Amino acid sequence: MTKEKVLEAVIEGYRNTISQRYQYQSIKDTYGIPDTIDEDTVNQLRVYFLSYMYPPNEKRAALNEAFDSLDDFIKHPQKLVSLLVNAFKIMFKYGRHLPKIVQAGLGAMKTFRAATNFENNLVNEAIKNGVQAPFDTEKIEALIKLLPRIEIESFIESSKNLFEVLHDKELIKKIKEVIQHLIDSMQKNSTVYSKSQIKGLQIGLEMITEGDALFNQLSEKEQQNLINLITDIEKSHLERIF
Repeated sequence: MTKEKVLEAVIEGYRNTISQRYQYQSIKDTYGIPDTIDEDTVNQLRVYFLSYMYPPNEKRAALNEAFDSLDDFIKHPQKLVSLLVNAFKIMFKYGRHLPKIVQAGLGAMKTFRAATNFENNLVNEAIKNGVQAPFDTEKIEALIKLLPRIEIESFIESSKNLFEVLHDKELIKKIKEVIQHLIDSMQKNSTVYSKSQIKGLQIGLEMITEGDALFNQLSEKEQQNLINLITDIEKSHLERIF
């Protein structure tokens, strides 16, 4: 079985564990879910995870190409900031805070990258240890147990950071405006910036916008409850495995 086929099977297997983990009744029975978080909210959260953080395999090629092109920007955000130097309206509006806004936006986008790296590590462990597809929950959890615990905790923290950004209404508004301006500027300079670079920012903006739409349905307290709930679910899942 090729590495690509193992990856396809791991993606399917891990998506199934996410789908199982984020079922409303199961969460309610296990965690005493607050009344302010209803079944529809949990269902939307599960769809968000499966659409943007752990998308199906058929969407991965385009997403990986887009995010591959963003890696250089994620590592060197000043390259995007320099693109805004002549954007007088944006510069006047945000001034010295602009680099922090760009970094926060790119940081939120890194969540997808972290999820991809996590899955790739599971693939490496499956190949190294001769674990064969299909990957049911038991096999996925066995592979997770082979990873360094600190690596998984870092992955959980990365996911939490995305939701903390979504929780900050003022920051998320600024991020969306700045990223949209970056996309517009790059499209006007298509001889300098590739289609995949532009697509990477567009997908990142979509991920942030859809997450913002999910959070906008909740009060500030409900948003914090949801963040705490996600963290509790992931940490207790980790504790059970180890």
